[in-house]
Amino acid sequence: MASALFSSVLGLVRSKLIAHYFGAGHEVDAYNGAFELPDQIYYLLIGGVASTTFVKILTQFATEGREDEGDRVLSNILNVMLTALGICTVLGFIFAPQYVHYKFHDFKSPETAQLCVHMTRIMLLNPLMMLAGGVFASRLLVRKIFTWQALQPLLYNCGIITGAVLLHGRFGVSSLAMGAAGGAFVGFFLINFLGARNVGMRWTPSFDLRNPTLHLWVRMSLPLMLGQSLTTLDPYIRSYFASEVTGAVALMTYARQLFNAPMNAIGPAAGTASLPFFASLWAKGDRTQFDASVNRSVSRLLSISLLLSSVLIPLAAPLVDIMLKGGRFHTDDAASVTHLFVIFCLSMVFWASQNLYSRAFYAAGNTLTPMISGTVVTVLSLPVYKGLFHTHGITGLIVASDIGIAAHMLSLAFLLNHKRMVRIAGLEWIELAKSLLASLLGGAAAELALHHLRLGSTRIADVLRLLAGGTVWLVAIVAVLLLTKSTLPSVVLRRKAKPTAVVVPAIEATDAPDR
Repeated sequence: MASALFSSVLGLVRSKLIAHYFGAGHEVDAYNGAFELPDQIYYLLIGGVASTTFVKILTQFATEGREDEGDRVLSNILNVMLTALGICTVLGFIFAPQYVHYKFHDFKSPETAQLCVHMTRIMLLNPLMMLAGGVFASRLLVRKIFTWQALQPLLYNCGIITGAVLLHGRFGVSSLAMGAAGGAFVGFFLINFLGARNVGMRWTPSFDLRNPTLHLWVRMSLPLMLGQSLTTLDPYIRSYFASEVTGAVALMTYARQLFNAPMNAIGPAAGTASLPFFASLWAKGDRTQFDASVNRSVSRLLSISLLLSSVLIPLAAPLVDIMLKGGRFHTDDAASVTHLFVIFCLSMVFWASQNLYSRAFYAAGNTLTPMISGTVVTVLSLPVYKGLFHTHGITGLIVASDIGIAAHMLSLAFLLNHKRMVRIAGLEWIELAKSLLASLLGGAAAELALHHLRLGSTRIADVLRLLAGGTVWLVAIVAVLLLTKSTLPSVVLRRKAKPTAVVVPAIEATDAPDR
């Protein structure tokens, strides 16, 4: 969680610099589009398997006292996958113009498309760095060493920030792509390689396609490789339709990055932290406690998400002004991003809670069901994206994104209920109602306070708006929660005895780095 919070702060700094240097025009459209092909290669051939399935395999070798053999197997799988990924990288470099023409067929100018192709080629090595880094990271995770993975997003963001600050004058927007490539090398490959080497791993040149462990790894990884859901594909679907509107991809990306900052700190962090405890209960066969634990965790995360959304929505305008406005990012751009950011915030409860529902499946060793469900929801969502874009423009795309992620979360909840793993009726519905009431009244109070607070349009005025609106919101929600005798404040403040950690190999879909 600490890593997610610091990474979110750096992500906001990165967005501020990009907005200041390059605004929200065709250059930023090209930069965001340049991630598409490398990310697609990453998801198709790597998905979340680099640091998850390897952990299970290496744990078995370590348990049997065969760590040296485990390192040779790890090297063999890495070498085979680097070869396959290297071939895809070469093909991607050759056919990048055709991909950009197909994916962004409505880019308004040839210059935008050429710039996108140029930056795509710069970042095509990133998936290789992430694959190798994930493999070396698995060696560290088996030893219960987590620091290196926590540093990955921080160093990656620092790479983009460094590229923007030092190279923008000479290379323009391409400096961002150079920074991303450097960040991927240092943040994903180099630190994990040095960390794994420090604990005794040796990367050998073995290459054996007949190795039985390689075949086992492929069988374990295929569901994670082939399954696609809106949690990964949403930005690519939106950019496909929005590319015909100059600046639309950039505006949506800025809004999504602001949304990701708080969402990533509660959703993915909660999912990762909860997984070992869910897995422990499932392994013990304690289905009653498993059901209660998942429902309790989801209920509290839903409550926190509702409250967080209720303060972000009224404070959206001063927040966007402070974080992005300035340089080549103008008032009209800020107003557009504010509008899109508010619509994104409406879906925070779904984005956060789907993390826990998917971890409930993973804890039971079931990766296939959530992958199939996610893929089906994605396919059914495509006409919704298309229809709402043609009727409501990029606003419709964000609404379609909200509808899609809601369908994804609800499908996971109903499937868990159908399989009698987690009962929907077991959610803390009364507590959720209290949190919803506090959210509505707190958000309304903050909105009313800002409406009557006339301070002008300076940066200091925006800071005062955030402080005043946030204070009114906090007083309102605390008062409502206390008056309704909600248990949420006591849960947040309660100090418990430090639990005994149960370390379980995590099966977790790893997202590609933020842009």
